[in-house]
Amino acid sequence: MARERRVFFRSRQPILVLGVSFLVWCGGLQGGSPAEARVTSVSSIAISESIQQGRELYETGQYAQAAAVWQQAAKAYQERDDSLNQAMALSNLALAYQQLGNWSQANQAIATSLKLLSTSATNPQHAQVLAQAWNNQGSLQFAQGQAEQALNSWQKATAAYTKAADSVGVTRSLINQAQAQQALGLYRRAITTLNQANQTLQQQPTAIKVTGLRSLGNALRVVGNLSQSQQILQQSLKLAQELKSPEEIAATLTSLGNTVRLQQNPQAALTYYQQAASVSSTARTQLQAQLNQLSLLLETGDLSTAQTLLPQINSHLANLPTSQTKVYARITLAQNLMRLHQAQPQKSQMGIPSWLEIGKLLATAVQEAKDLQDPRAISYALGNLGGLYEQTQQWTSAQELTQQALVLAQGINALDISYRWQWQLGRLLQAQGNTEKAIAAYDDSVQSLQTLRYDLVAINPDVQFSFQEEVEPVYRELVSLLLQSNGTQPSQQNLQKARQTIESLQLAELNNFFRAACLDANRQIDQIVDEQDQTAAAIYPIILRDRLEVIIKLPQQPLRHHTIEISQTEFETTLEQLQQNLIEPDTFTEVQALSQKVYEWLVRPQLTALNASDIKTLVFVLDGLLRNIPMAALYDAQRQQYLIEQYSIALAPGLQLIDPQPLQQQRLQALTAGLSEPRYGFEGLSYVESEIEQITSEVSSQVLLNQDFTSQALQKQVNSQTFPVVHLATHGQFSSNIEQTFILAWDKPINVNELNDLLRNRTQNSSSAIELLVLSACETATGDKRAALGIAGIAVRAGARSTLASLWSVDDQSTALLMSQFYAELASSQVNKATALRQAQLSLLKNPNYAHPMYWSAYVLVGNWL
Repeated sequence: MARERRVFFRSRQPILVLGVSFLVWCGGLQGGSPAEARVTSVSSIAISESIQQGRELYETGQYAQAAAVWQQAAKAYQERDDSLNQAMALSNLALAYQQLGNWSQANQAIATSLKLLSTSATNPQHAQVLAQAWNNQGSLQFAQGQAEQALNSWQKATAAYTKAADSVGVTRSLINQAQAQQALGLYRRAITTLNQANQTLQQQPTAIKVTGLRSLGNALRVVGNLSQSQQILQQSLKLAQELKSPEEIAATLTSLGNTVRLQQNPQAALTYYQQAASVSSTARTQLQAQLNQLSLLLETGDLSTAQTLLPQINSHLANLPTSQTKVYARITLAQNLMRLHQAQPQKSQMGIPSWLEIGKLLATAVQEAKDLQDPRAISYALGNLGGLYEQTQQWTSAQELTQQALVLAQGINALDISYRWQWQLGRLLQAQGNTEKAIAAYDDSVQSLQTLRYDLVAINPDVQFSFQEEVEPVYRELVSLLLQSNGTQPSQQNLQKARQTIESLQLAELNNFFRAACLDANRQIDQIVDEQDQTAAAIYPIILRDRLEVIIKLPQQPLRHHTIEISQTEFETTLEQLQQNLIEPDTFTEVQALSQKVYEWLVRPQLTALNASDIKTLVFVLDGLLRNIPMAALYDAQRQQYLIEQYSIALAPGLQLIDPQPLQQQRLQALTAGLSEPRYGFEGLSYVESEIEQITSEVSSQVLLNQDFTSQALQKQVNSQTFPVVHLATHGQFSSNIEQTFILAWDKPINVNELNDLLRNRTQNSSSAIELLVLSACETATGDKRAALGIAGIAVRAGARSTLASLWSVDDQSTALLMSQFYAELASSQVNKATALRQAQLSLLKNPNYAHPMYWSAYVLVGNWL
């Protein structure tokens, strides 16, 4: 089935700077006198007018025409020996070449521009042109995947804008710097830079501030600061309303819609889009807002309202001149129409354009993109036309169009669309029964995604927005091909490749979650099982659309594997029911019945092999909704035992761990912090004081309780002394939304990135990492199917070798008992962390008051189990 790119307009891109002739523009900035204006020659005015003409062509997406105009202008300035304006024209020309995918010509133009500027006389005009040239070089470098070089160029642009006293330019270049820092994984530096940009914006005139704040709000959305993005965009909207500028109001309303859409508030997003369309008087802005409305209505299932938008959208499209905006609008409309076809039953499709009409829409987009000489747009239109033919099962035509689109995308190094056509090609080859070539195409697609890594976030927020629809399926469909049964077991090579592919997906998920690179792992689980702990086995379930695949690693043995024929829908429904029953009292029967099913799927087929290898510890690398289920609670009906009664259990966020080492019991010390009193709308935790007292009776501890537990106090203690264990007994939440993943201190909630900074400062200043981070009163966000991603995120991001956390909010008294027993086991026994947790859980299981899994199974150990 074809996938459609879910586009919402006004995506974050580097802020490009188009110069106009200094004979007009900068003269005006300098306040040139009428006399000075009169001596300007007619030919100078003609050239400067051509520069402005090029700008207008560029801004309407007519890049080839803009390039031709600027090329003539650069030549004219060269003939007049005007190196300053020649450099400016070449800087603009480089941007046009960039949009056309003519990278060598773009790089040559910007290099010549900078060379001319290096020999020009220095003055305020020179500084301004130089700043623009550095800014545009940064754009070129960033588009070619050279984020570090782009950051350097944008830093030089900032310095030149500062010298030219151009505060607007300083702000633009700072926002661009933040984008490069984000692409390099420098998340916190990016936020600092954006805050600096915000400070410079506050000093600028209102008209400039409106646009600047909108750019800043869009940038903050991309790096994941959604609440701050909304706040900044609201400022921009207020100023635009004060200016009574309909187009600025509409543009900012559209941006606000995009931000609240990512905050999972579709109704508010829809309202913003509707307001933007009604406020604007231009067909282009109205079209963008209505296309966003259309995709959102389809996403939320409001098909009838979506259909009512079609006549208005078609009318606006007809009134637009041929431009890049129009081409992409056609493609976006076609994508949404295909989605509408898929969502509507055949008998209810009256009023929806036919497949033939959608094909004509895309064919027109192809022709318009060719008229604009825009290879990226041509590729995108051709690829989507291939996707339409895939929908109608015209395999040969679909494959030909897809291959044409791929060649064009690869020719301009556009990996963010190349991976789509490689994926599409893989599906088409698979549909035609060519499995070997299909795997190769999928491999290419995954490799393109791997090359992009976290650049996906920085250069294409639309991918970030629809990670589950636009990225995740590529990995899972490749795994499905690798492990498909032809009557024989998959090869060891395919089993290893399948695990590595899902591993890459999980890393991509975490990068997408944090908007940053976040894994420092350096040891393979297989290596630990083979060399360090030969009583452990790793179980790696993979959820596919039509089945469950389970790969097992036993010590000193090849990979084992079994398949369970069950649909993803049935499997996930069982997990959701189990998750719900686990947190309810008086559900023994339901929990055991449901958890028995999961046991039969994951463990039973390998039980003989596990027993033969004398396995004591099971390490699960969980996938999807399985992360929300405590493996300890799986039930063996034949033995009438929970899994925790048979094995110690640990989780790993992936195949790699952070330098796993056994815990040194003889030097066990803990930094223990907690809140027992109500704070920020959270109830008090009455047993926290008892929990802390029992921990301190077992291990040497430094305690921060209530008013003493502030974020600053925690950081001070973490930095001042090496504590192998950091125990936080406080409210917290895990979510698939980074902004909703936090722990609560006395002075404020500490979000996951702040916690990362706080804990990693100690890691950077000390030779030893935190051995164990305990979060004893946290829970996963209600209704968030991917909330356990937050646990993996904290476990990885905090830099701790192990993290012990709860999947749901647990009874205070039972938590205190479990934690006391856990630390007693760690301090007094020569057991590893997984075994210590098992003994603590068994102590509750044997207590009639706490025998229900809701009390003892919530706690999971993530990371190093040694």
